Amino acid sequence: MNTSATLPRDPLARRRLGYLLAALVVLWPMLVIAEFHPQALFAPATLRVMGGFLAGFVPPALDAGFLGMLARATLETLAMATAGIALAFALAVPLSFLATEALSISRIGPGPGRARGQALRVVVRAVMAALRAIPELVWALVFVRALGLGPAAGVLALAITYGGMLGKVYAEILESGDTRPARALLEAGSGRVAALCYGLLPSAAQELASYTVYRWECAVRASVVMGFVGAGGLGQLMDQSMKMLNGGEASSILIVFLLLVLLADALSVQLRRWLG
Repeated sequence: MNTSATLPRDPLARRRLGYLLAALVVLWPMLVIAEFHPQALFAPATLRVMGGFLAGFVPPALDAGFLGMLARATLETLAMATAGIALAFALAVPLSFLATEALSISRIGPGPGRARGQALRVVVRAVMAALRAIPELVWALVFVRALGLGPAAGVLALAITYGGMLGKVYAEILESGDTRPARALLEAGSGRVAALCYGLLPSAAQELASYTVYRWECAVRASVVMGFVGAGGLGQLMDQSMKMLNGGEASSILIVFLLLVLLADALSVQLRRWLG
């Protein structure tokens, strides 16, 4: 029996194949420009160097003196990430409130305020783009020069960059859901705050909370990276351990970092259950 005749043919197979070939044509020069040569990782000399480096990570350092420093650095990293996200949230909420088109009263009907409202949203979105355009590591370098070494520079760097990120995504989440309840409230004469609280937030709260926790997780990672430029925390401790070629200490730091990521995942799940 010829089973090939009974199988349905995909009418879009050629189109998908064309898209795949076009993507490969675009991707190949990008890989060449990026000097991407994965075969170099499997060269015998490279494998020997990598094996010797990774062997130094076993066993992890567990002496009391180092664990005390690790605990202080972990608390410093958590404080930096949490304070930075809190300030970013305080910055993002009003920005997203102004940028959300679903909360625009001027869109209900024709009037003199429509052009002014549209111009305001364009300006607010441009401000959010400017905030997130500069990486937090660059802001950390600037604030380390201004404030000196310590986590304060990392907090301000996270607040500025993540404020723009949170504001943009908050506005997109609010606009991507069902905006009819908010529009009905606005048309009935309700204020914008009430339309936000009772028209948009009930359906978007889980996604907003999940994204905020995810950004907190990213802030923890960013805090570690900023520690390499003097912002303190686990990054600074990792920098010291790597400079001293102490793989055991670096391994312990990486284990703590993994636990922090798992903590963020568990927190996100609990928040979604609570809001659901």
